[in-house]
Amino acid sequence: MVHRKQILWFRNSAPYINAHRGRTFVLVLGGEAVQQPNFANIIHDIALLHSLGVRLILVHGSRPQIEERQHLAGLHSKFHNGVRITDGAAMEHVIDAAGSLRARFEALLSMGLPNSPMQGAGIQVCSGNFVSAKPLGVVEGVDYEHTGKVRNIAASDLHQHLAAGSIVLLSPLGYSRSGKIFNLSLHDIAVRTAAETGADKLILFGSQPGISSSSGELVRQCGMREALQLTQDVADPEQRMLLQAARQACTAGVKRCHIVSHLEDGALLEELFSHDGSGTLVANDDYERARAATIEDIGGILELIEPLEREGVLVKRSRELLEAELGYFRVLERDGRVISVAALYPFPEHSTGEIACIVTHPDYQGNQRGQRLLSELEAEASRQGLTSVFVLTTQTDHWFMEQGFVESGRDSLPQSKQSLYNLQRNSKVFCKSLLRG
Repeated sequence: MVHRKQILWFRNSAPYINAHRGRTFVLVLGGEAVQQPNFANIIHDIALLHSLGVRLILVHGSRPQIEERQHLAGLHSKFHNGVRITDGAAMEHVIDAAGSLRARFEALLSMGLPNSPMQGAGIQVCSGNFVSAKPLGVVEGVDYEHTGKVRNIAASDLHQHLAAGSIVLLSPLGYSRSGKIFNLSLHDIAVRTAAETGADKLILFGSQPGISSSSGELVRQCGMREALQLTQDVADPEQRMLLQAARQACTAGVKRCHIVSHLEDGALLEELFSHDGSGTLVANDDYERARAATIEDIGGILELIEPLEREGVLVKRSRELLEAELGYFRVLERDGRVISVAALYPFPEHSTGEIACIVTHPDYQGNQRGQRLLSELEAEASRQGLTSVFVLTTQTDHWFMEQGFVESGRDSLPQSKQSLYNLQRNSKVFCKSLLRG
């Protein structure tokens, strides 16, 4: 007989089931999790999430499995700043460990025995060369050899497989264009994958229920500021590493990161389908707003535009000129920091305006922040009675074409702008009509 508490829990989980259906979650399981008796239960819970319509990307680690293989071979890896220096001999064991674990994941997710949690699951698992990599190189005089870092995630390919109903499995390996294989950080892959696929959640498994405060209490939920403070206060290396990964993902635009236990049976389901959860939620809820620039923003704007001015992407502006033209600028502010900027210079006598200086801080690129400011400036241009906008660009023509701009000749510019045209820069001209038909 089904216990009434189970019925009540199932009823109360309905809002979460509806909220999670069709969403994309990136689950991160270190090699330590695979060695635990609870690993089979985690696989069953992953199958359940899949059956409820959640799109899943699994990223697995293999550090203890590599260590075991090297020990048996009489080898020992060197580490620098916690990162393995992967020489040629070690790379063989890295590939062997990753391949063995991938086969184990695929086998467990393929189960469908009667009278088991996997009965009728029918899960398709997809893995492949979705992660391109580059060498970490020589850092602080240390050559990391075959240890690399993520260059690119094939996000569109991942979405195709997820849309087809497959679970995507990513191993801690990356592939270069020259055909080389690199040993990658589990969390580097996970954070980049979550950010570039626009995942709704990043779920990190650790040996503890979540993150503990300095007093030893479980932190149920925290924002970015609190997570930064916790990272500085937490003594446990694993918890600090998990918090750092969560913060990096939130900074890259992932809205929710969860840290749960790989030892506790049902921790994943409790975290996702109950009000209190089981672990720690790191939420990307820092306030972000677009507004007109003020004199206090000068320093932040200069910090954004000066690197691009040095590269010749933007025309150089002095502080004095920027102060004089500040009324044309809008900024995107996040937690008191200017992270994006753009400007609209109107030419009312020609019913047009120039869009200029669209820049986003490298740590916050993505999530369409540039598009957001562009849309706000186009709306402002319309409010001023302008019927079109134009841009002069040397390196970002494709981005503006994606926003609906069309390449035009210099003669389409207002006469006063033509007289100031810099022939040396040889900027391309793109225009966009604001008329609504």
